[in-house]
Amino acid sequence: MTAKRIVLIQGHPDTTVAHLCHALAAAYAAGAEEAGHTVRFIQVAELDFPLLCSQQSWEEGALPAGLQQAQADIRWAEHIVFFFPLWLGGMPALLKGFLEQVARPGFAFAHEAGRPTFTKKGLTGRSARVVVTMGMPALVYRWYFRAHCVKSLERNILGFVGIAPVHTTLIGMVGDFKANDGSRWLAKLRRLGQRAQ
Repeated sequence: MTAKRIVLIQGHPDTTVAHLCHALAAAYAAGAEEAGHTVRFIQVAELDFPLLCSQQSWEEGALPAGLQQAQADIRWAEHIVFFFPLWLGGMPALLKGFLEQVARPGFAFAHEAGRPTFTKKGLTGRSARVVVTMGMPALVYRWYFRAHCVKSLERNILGFVGIAPVHTTLIGMVGDFKANDGSRWLAKLRRLGQRAQ
């Protein structure tokens, strides 16, 4: 297998304690590095950036200095893995704000003559995996709620900028894990890391 450049984007907003999302990312990274892949981390909660409040700021404003390395890491990557908990049916607001900031014209898609060119995608050639933890059963989220947040991320953000294919790992009932559930999921993420999937 050819070694890949992988960036892991940790979208859990809480840095005060370690959460399942952090353990899953660590397991993925360990597997990837064992297999010879190169891994970089983006810890969104440790970055300093404001929320965007206008279209003009998004199109014409400067990328915050605190996000320049994150944007460079995304450009460097061949495979991107997102980790986040499901909050109020969607991704945490901090992660959404991060994506709004980094997916700017001129980076995520072409920007010509001062106008975004949405048909020229800037991140084509990269694949992704989205790992989401939640309190409800994953099957309920996938079939009853139609995995709304994940599908929106895949179609309206990642697909929009050219990232494909996008695979998902939904981990439900995290508050009611049985004795072996945690280790089973960590082993699965380690295997995904080994295969850079």
